[in-house]
Amino acid sequence: MTRLEGRVALVTGAAGGIGAAIAVAMAAEGARVVVADVKNGGATVATIEATGGQALAVACDVADPAQVEAAVAAAVDAYGGLDVLVNDAGISGGSGLAHEVEVEDWLRTVAVNLTGPFLCVRAAMPHLLASGRGRVVNIASTYGVVGAPQAAAYCATKGGVVNLTRQLAVDYGPLGVRVNAILPGYIDTDMGGYRAGLGPEGAAAANARRNAAAGLQPLGRQAGAEEVASVAVFLASDESSFMTGAIVPVDGGCTTTFRHP
Repeated sequence: MTRLEGRVALVTGAAGGIGAAIAVAMAAEGARVVVADVKNGGATVATIEATGGQALAVACDVADPAQVEAAVAAAVDAYGGLDVLVNDAGISGGSGLAHEVEVEDWLRTVAVNLTGPFLCVRAAMPHLLASGRGRVVNIASTYGVVGAPQAAAYCATKGGVVNLTRQLAVDYGPLGVRVNAILPGYIDTDMGGYRAGLGPEGAAAANARRNAAAGLQPLGRQAGAEEVASVAVFLASDESSFMTGAIVPVDGGCTTTFRHP
């Protein structure tokens, strides 16, 4: 038996990056996976099905309550229930000093990064309670526990996800649903397609800057998305049975020491 055999997982932001890695890893552990994203999740589904797994792609903007409700309903209709919710969908929120941030950009970042996980929990929780083994895994960020240059919206929303995780653990632990969060650090993904718009040379330079910053951490490198995914699988499985409200860094040690620009 694999660790998530017979379970149904809904993973938001799963068309690429960390979310896709989590969806693939959970399917490999026996879960039937719903890939929810504003982008086409067909490639993630194809990867899962190529190794004999079961997956379904649904279009979902997590800031839209109706689309969230529809994604949860699609999971329940297709697979008969819901056991695991992974809130991965997020946006960078742009950069700039707080007084330079456009109000529309701030509101959109809050809507996706913080209201989105709330809406997903709100829609999924009745089914997670009914399953008897409900799990929520929130993908926050190291920027949710430290300040970072010119990232007011991102830091604020990821900090909100951290404390939302703790609050949900208080309410739902006695009811049998465990809620934990992961703090990814420097992960080798192109969040929001930023590097994709820079051209080959610009993308290489941007990634070189990230590698240089990651090199100052105790482990001295960026992580692969699959290294975050393995922790998500652990938190969704029975192996983490006495963990709830935990905020788990997967950051190469970057939050243990000073980080340089």
